[in-house]
Amino acid sequence: MNVILIAVIVLGGVGLVSALVLYLASQKFAVYEDPRIAQVAEVLPQANCGGCGYPGCSGFAGACVKAADGGSIDGLLCPVGGQAVMEQVAGILGMQASAAAPKVAVVRCTGTCDARPHGVEFDGAHSCRIQNMTGMGETQCLYGCLGEGDCSHACLFGAIKVNPETRIAEVDETKCTGCGACAKACPRGIIELRPVGPKGRRVVVLCNNKDKGALAVKECKHSCIGCGKCVKTCEKFEAITLDANLAHIDPDKCKMCRKCEDACPRGAIHAFNFPPRKPKTVAPVNGLQTTDNGQQAAAPKSEV
Repeated sequence: MNVILIAVIVLGGVGLVSALVLYLASQKFAVYEDPRIAQVAEVLPQANCGGCGYPGCSGFAGACVKAADGGSIDGLLCPVGGQAVMEQVAGILGMQASAAAPKVAVVRCTGTCDARPHGVEFDGAHSCRIQNMTGMGETQCLYGCLGEGDCSHACLFGAIKVNPETRIAEVDETKCTGCGACAKACPRGIIELRPVGPKGRRVVVLCNNKDKGALAVKECKHSCIGCGKCVKTCEKFEAITLDANLAHIDPDKCKMCRKCEDACPRGAIHAFNFPPRKPKTVAPVNGLQTTDNGQQAAAPKSEV
């Protein structure tokens, strides 16, 4: 028999056997994927930011399908797509999407360059993580913003930037999707996701300093010192608690009366997106009425 023909027959036999083995293996170890996963993934924004708590949009799609088989997708939210995307997901899965409160990133630090004493000059890589690993950074505060922009690099939507003058990260609420990528990137954990609040209003303690009062005062002019004055003003609603010398406001309990903001002697509590306050007036003195900004005006005459 021709040598070439024998070689062709042998190779063909080997290929046939290999194909048969591969076919049997594919049948034996085949992994079934619910077609709904692909349908859900198609309507997701494909940002793969991880803000949903799952590894990418495909992981989130699988979690939605699994949760739907359990009877509810409540608690699942795509922060980038928001409620509109979750309604599409619910429609694919034949379920009802519950309304979820949108969130926004908040940088809990107001320690500007003028507020925190500088002790050293860092001449290494421009990375918050590296600077945090090598020491306290350029200032004496171990808890404040390092200002190297790790959060900015992590944001896929350009919603957070470092102010070059204050060296503090600032959030653009119009762009923030609440995905949490910036919070994960911050080595000091000063970025927190908070509910946007009604009309975008919220009251937050913009400090993460856990040192005792005297030391916190030395580290930053705007630091929370754990004095508890804000807690006393909110005893009725119990929205403010002290933990490790640091005040924290529960957004679910906060009534946004802003009394805590007035009570804080350090200016560590900030109210967002509230209208300007009207000047307060005090009782007339010598026919003049004084406003809270120190200006005086004639007291109104009583009608006869």
